[in-house]
Amino acid sequence: MNIERLTALHPYLWTLSKASGEKRAEVLLYGNRSLLESMDDKVLEQIAHVAALPGLIDAAMTMPDAHWGYGFPIGGVAAFDADYGGIISAGGVGFDISCGIRFLRSDLTVHDATPALSRLADRLFAAIPAGVGEQGHLRLSLRELDQVLLDGAHWAARQGYGNTIDLDYVEENGRVSGAIPEYVSELAKKRQLGEMGTLGSGNHYLEVQAVERIYDQAAARAFGLYQGQLVVSIHCGSRGLGHQIGTDYLMMLAKAANRLGIQLPDRELACAPIKSPEGRQYLGAMNAAINCALANRQILTHLTRETFAEVYPHTALETLFDISHNTCKEEIHSVNGKAMRLHVHRKGATRAFAPQHPRLPARYREAGQPVIIGGSMGTGSYVLAGTAANQAFASCSHGAGRAISRNQALKRWQGHTLINELQQQGILIRTRSMRGAAEEAPGAYKDVDQVAEVTEQAGLARRVAFLRPKVCIKG
Repeated sequence: MNIERLTALHPYLWTLSKASGEKRAEVLLYGNRSLLESMDDKVLEQIAHVAALPGLIDAAMTMPDAHWGYGFPIGGVAAFDADYGGIISAGGVGFDISCGIRFLRSDLTVHDATPALSRLADRLFAAIPAGVGEQGHLRLSLRELDQVLLDGAHWAARQGYGNTIDLDYVEENGRVSGAIPEYVSELAKKRQLGEMGTLGSGNHYLEVQAVERIYDQAAARAFGLYQGQLVVSIHCGSRGLGHQIGTDYLMMLAKAANRLGIQLPDRELACAPIKSPEGRQYLGAMNAAINCALANRQILTHLTRETFAEVYPHTALETLFDISHNTCKEEIHSVNGKAMRLHVHRKGATRAFAPQHPRLPARYREAGQPVIIGGSMGTGSYVLAGTAANQAFASCSHGAGRAISRNQALKRWQGHTLINELQQQGILIRTRSMRGAAEEAPGAYKDVDQVAEVTEQAGLARRVAFLRPKVCIKG
């Protein structure tokens, strides 16, 4: 990115000046000089286009891990007011609706677990369906799937996948309101009938990690984390259903924008007013996909527990938190001292409520919301906590963020070689695709340590713990 086009408001917050006659809201970019210079210029172009959309409140923003995507940049955040013509955009949510992380803490130490880690890796790889189009052991009817889309993780818990205690530590308590399965196409539903309880491919993973470093002792105690502890991250979303909803509604929203005379700076930003028929339909379908993802991660949590119990009898795996990355949520935020009900798009960004927020579990209310910044395969991840200093509609980075494309990665790395190198570092990789492993090489991503540090310095969230990968299951 050409940083000369930006003005630094402080070392970790930058703005893009308007050209003469340019009609748009403010553009804000969180990050330091190094991270911003590493980003593609397309990020700047895309977030400037977002700032020109109707009903935008305050500013269009990017997080420190931003990179270009479809419509909105990944790492893009924008809030719209439904009462003043605010829009909803499928490109502002993403195709993998409610992609997110379920984070589990164990009562095992790395020292105690190490002798059986290789066996655990093999058993997890056998038990967790992963890969492009991979189907699971659960087969649903259309009627059963409609219930999943309404009830989310609550449906899964009722079926014996996990327990109701899990739900207290899931965003929206495991079920979002406003889901309307009738607004999800039959094709989207058919794609999902065999995909519940599956991991998917690409950057999705199940990773067994070690808590290597604690930054904030008080928050770590609240989260139940300690140095040397074994934890698990499950990163996946709404699978084929969410992708199909994105495809279906891009066309519908583009037609709506044309019908209503909305001037789109980019056709990938197809959108409609939140209160329009098309906007309401997309919201209903998107909320159904969020519930699908929450149920999916709940089932995967159950499968993970079963597998751990095979290898480490009597081990407890508790849900620490479950957060989504690709959503549009209706929330109340203070804007210029006034409480406003806004629809906050977070694409490749995570919600990060501050301490004392009423929607946080009581256990975490003093510390703030747990936030997970997932690293690339082999480099480590971070647990953070939301802060009162956050001025980005309680939003935060969601991961390291890609530095180069998948095609570029394939030219630099070979899957077998990469996996052998990681094994020599004590990281066990299990995957069905050598090509996929090469695409997800650690070097294809930004420096997660820098992303987490800058996220803290920018006031978006504060670091609590660093996690070192031990086992990684990929599609």
